[in-house]
Amino acid sequence: MDFSNPSFWIYQLPNFALAVVMYTMLGRVLLGLFVDADSTNYIWRFFCRLTDPFVALFAYVTPKAAPPVIVWLFGFVWLFWLRVGLLYLFLLMGAVPKSGLAQ
Repeated sequence: MDFSNPSFWIYQLPNFALAVVMYTMLGRVLLGLFVDADSTNYIWRFFCRLTDPFVALFAYVTPKAAPPVIVWLFGFVWLFWLRVGLLYLFLLMGAVPKSGLAQ
């Protein structure tokens, strides 16, 4: 892998940021099974602080009758497909670095 190639960082940074939010959303779902919604647990508050903007965004495309945990799970799925779309976009542009095996 060539880390000096700018296309590597242009793809990897947004992909990494989306992965952090995606897995934090999954952590929120799992932790939500054990703590109350208004818990003062610092991990819970961190998960909520990081994912609330995305939850608000995904709430627009999720039915209003769905409970919050369903919105969080849909958020996880939407973020997954957003990452797949990002990879596909960079593959179409030829901006994804080649692996060491293909050379």
